Amino acid sequence: QVQLVESGGGLVQAGGSLRLSCAASGRTFSDYNMGWFRQAPGKEREFVAAITWSGENTHYADSVKGRFTISRNNAESTVFLQMNSLNPEDTAVYYCAAARRGFVYYPRERNKYDAWGQGTQVTVSS
Repeated sequence: QVQLVESGGGLVQAGGSLRLSCAASGRTFSDYNMGWFRQAPGKEREFVAAITWSGENTHYADSVKGRFTISRNNAESTVFLQMNSLNPEDTAVYYCAAARRGFVYYPRERNKYDAWGQGTQVTVSS
């Protein structure tokens, strides 16, 4: 099983930026499509962004499209989430997740991911 560790969260003012990282170990990183999800207090965990194993295709939630960018470096076994123009509604714990490559990839479905990190807190103040 792949192990995932997120970093880069913190406190930022509205309009600011943060870059999250997720380091993978234990398996071949390029065997996995990768996603970012977030969970705010009292809410369900929701899809944020995803990237295919090769980096060729990306997917975004409508709420972050144009502000967030997902990328990956397979040589370093790391996936990134660049978050710009942050607003208080982006406050949540952010989780990265790994989905083993298969015939079909469902990037927005939580139950299609095989491994999760422990999460990193992002707080945006108004």
